[in-house]
Amino acid sequence: MTKRFRFFLIVQSFLKNIIVTCKSRFYSKKWLRRITIAVLTALLSVWGISIPAFSELAQTSTNPQLLVERGQKLYETGQLSEAVTVLQQATDAFNLQKDSLGKAIALSNLSLVFKQLGQWKKAESAITQSLNILNNSKLKTQKSAQILAQTLDIQGNLQLELGRTEEALDLWKQSANTYARAGDEVGIIRSLINQSMAQQALGLYRQARTTLEELQPRLKQQPDSLLKATALRSFGDVLQLVGDLELSFKVLQQSRDIAKKLQSPSEISATSLSLGNTSLALGNGQISQQDSTSFANYTPLHCVNRPVSTESVEFYQQATQFYEEAVTTATSPILQIQAQLNHLSVLLNLQQWSQAKQLSSEIQVKLTKIPASHTANDAQIHFAQNLVCLKQATNANIPSWKEIAEILATSVQQAQSMDDGRSVAYALGALGGLYLETQDLVNAQKLTEQAILQAQAIKAGDIAYLWQWQLGYILRIKRDIRGAIASYTEAVNTLKYVRNDLIALNPDIQFSFRDNIEPVYRQLIDLLLQPSSTASTKESISQKNLKQARGILETLQLAELENFFREACLKPVPEQIDEVVDKTDATAAVIYPMILANHLDIILKLPNQAELFHYTINKKPTEVKSILEKLQQYLRQPDRINDVNKLSQQVYSWLIQPLESELERKNVKTLVFVLDGELRNIPMAVLYDDKHQQYLIQKYAISLAPGLQLLEPKSLQTVQLNGLIAGVSEQRKIEGYSFAPLKNVKVELQRIRSIIPKNSELLDRTFTKINLQNQIKKVPYTVVHIATHGEFSSNPDKTFILTWEQLLKAKEFDNLIRLSEQRESRAIELLVLSACETAQGDKRATLGLAGIAVRAGARSTLATLWAVDDESTAQLMSQFYQELEQGKVTKAEALRRAQLKLLTDYEIPYLWAPYILVGNWL
Repeated sequence: MTKRFRFFLIVQSFLKNIIVTCKSRFYSKKWLRRITIAVLTALLSVWGISIPAFSELAQTSTNPQLLVERGQKLYETGQLSEAVTVLQQATDAFNLQKDSLGKAIALSNLSLVFKQLGQWKKAESAITQSLNILNNSKLKTQKSAQILAQTLDIQGNLQLELGRTEEALDLWKQSANTYARAGDEVGIIRSLINQSMAQQALGLYRQARTTLEELQPRLKQQPDSLLKATALRSFGDVLQLVGDLELSFKVLQQSRDIAKKLQSPSEISATSLSLGNTSLALGNGQISQQDSTSFANYTPLHCVNRPVSTESVEFYQQATQFYEEAVTTATSPILQIQAQLNHLSVLLNLQQWSQAKQLSSEIQVKLTKIPASHTANDAQIHFAQNLVCLKQATNANIPSWKEIAEILATSVQQAQSMDDGRSVAYALGALGGLYLETQDLVNAQKLTEQAILQAQAIKAGDIAYLWQWQLGYILRIKRDIRGAIASYTEAVNTLKYVRNDLIALNPDIQFSFRDNIEPVYRQLIDLLLQPSSTASTKESISQKNLKQARGILETLQLAELENFFREACLKPVPEQIDEVVDKTDATAAVIYPMILANHLDIILKLPNQAELFHYTINKKPTEVKSILEKLQQYLRQPDRINDVNKLSQQVYSWLIQPLESELERKNVKTLVFVLDGELRNIPMAVLYDDKHQQYLIQKYAISLAPGLQLLEPKSLQTVQLNGLIAGVSEQRKIEGYSFAPLKNVKVELQRIRSIIPKNSELLDRTFTKINLQNQIKKVPYTVVHIATHGEFSSNPDKTFILTWEQLLKAKEFDNLIRLSEQRESRAIELLVLSACETAQGDKRATLGLAGIAVRAGARSTLATLWAVDDESTAQLMSQFYQELEQGKVTKAEALRRAQLKLLTDYEIPYLWAPYILVGNWL
């Protein structure tokens, strides 16, 4: 505080005393003025301050508007205590002048300063006073409406920092309406940006995206400004959260360009942080997927160290550059810490332990210097989680578990003092997880139960399910299996309501489907299929548990598909497989193999039989995985037929041999598989029965189902075929891909046309997106057959089919197919994707195939696991359609007969085995 400013405060206090004394003695205003001047002249001579300087101070002291401006400057330069003093003086001055609007403005600014100081009660008191003045004011001018809207904005920010996100969202909706009444377009844009922030904080990512997409036309009419840069940054953040990473990066770069043009360090740093987050997400997307058998010991605080690809490293290096720029340019300490925390996550992913330790020490020091807030609490929790990962990886004594626990305990206390329910719930559960790490199960359970109650009290399902899962894990360790199953079941039930908004990564808690959702389902299935310790019979698992385990597998597969598309799947008409097997096709049986932590389990549903059969194969998942990976590799090599038979015989002995007697007893003709994990990469037709020297397809028709629910079953035997036949036969180079010519496509399409008399064809140059769209709009086809290059991947952006001029991505493709359903309220009976293949090296590539099959809305999808450009493909497809048209058989049986014909001509599984039927087999 300067000498002159201290003098000003002393004089002001002194003058107040003089005025009070003189008024009490009834001096006139003229005498008051004379006495004041005399006293001040004496004081000036003592302090050596010139008359002009005194005049400047006197003008400030009598002009509250100037005091507000001075307070704002002090706030911006970080002189917060001085800002409080000046703004309180402004409030008093406005009060003396009976300027209610001015007082409201001063109080709202004062609330901002108190918020920055972490003095939450004073901040709330100031903003409440401001709003009371404005709401009770008789002035209803455009200016008063703007001031009210700005004050609502400030209160919304305060509520968000306090963790009261729903209240913040409501306030920002009010401010948007108030700005609209005032005709303030810029204010409306600001409020909509704030609303999207609240929606993101609530996990409502798609709503946030919609809010910002609706804002884009308004933004285009605005010149480059900080507000526009902020809006683009918010939009980029939401795009990152919903998984549209490439567009996110592009939008964020636009925001950064505007920020640099306007030379705004604060906005440059904020956008650099966002660009770093998107780069980190892009890097995480390239990490090789771990197999589904490694989830036994996962908990909410479990850290996964996976092999990092070259592509991932490049994205991580890019993220590091952005985070370092954010730290360098940041004007806010909390933003610096957020950037360093995310940089720490990158170092942990790269397993650069020494650098991670050094950076964590810097962060720990900085965290002690920032005032308490919701953002600060999140940062502390995030930091503690990173320290857990660092400690799990290095087994170092520094930091100690006690030090990490103290960080979380501090977060709990600060969150409780601020009434920040979400932070309390999350920090309590994380602290419970920390005690779990140290095997203190009593405190772990106690804190976890408190966290669940807190999360449920504020209806935070996205937090509650984590600690319900953690409680189940604790109870499992304590051998309370019944309690563990109950807790896991609660977690799964909670996920049903919240998973649609948990499909994206949350940068604060490093959320991901693979680490934070899938283990819940798999651990529950494992518990349900554990034999009772008191049972004396071989089959000791109850029918209730078997049915629940089967239902959980279905729910997991639906969740996988929703995560694949990053949005809720369009729900099919529910038709339980059981009903189809019992009422429609009594020659079909359904097999559910499940790869669990220590064994392979199979559940069998037989026709017209309520009781489920269950078998356990005592094979370690590592052995199962190894055999399946080798078999998948050898199937694509035509000269490895003996190796294929040897490995597929082992899989046959696991999945089919234990069931043979039951299948024969029920005279089963069709096997429907609901496959799990790496089993989805293997065509079941190729399983080899060494005893009878035959493949499974030689005995049974085979189909795959993505879960228990199907579209309403319908047989093609009652439908006249009319088809849309399309394909690309020539060489193409599109979007960085080079596609070889498919010389047999023309032959294939020509043969199909001769079998299906009612048809339309789109070949080569005519097979474009717009032509496909127009054809499907125009005619309700029962069959759509597409012979072209395509790839199925676990990444929806890399799941596509080739048209003449572009790659048609998964979401675009299924939207086109669904046009038929919208027009006629009916599904396509059969979708055929010939010449497509699953991405090599991608353990979950069949997610892309299942995703298209479900989302396209076709009752059945026939596709290939690997592409075969050979005369054999044309032969199989023509035989398949002949069987459908002439034999009046099910689709599964038609495919079986076509494969058997090919097997007679070509012994090599490479040629006849890749074809799989997904969905309705009738």
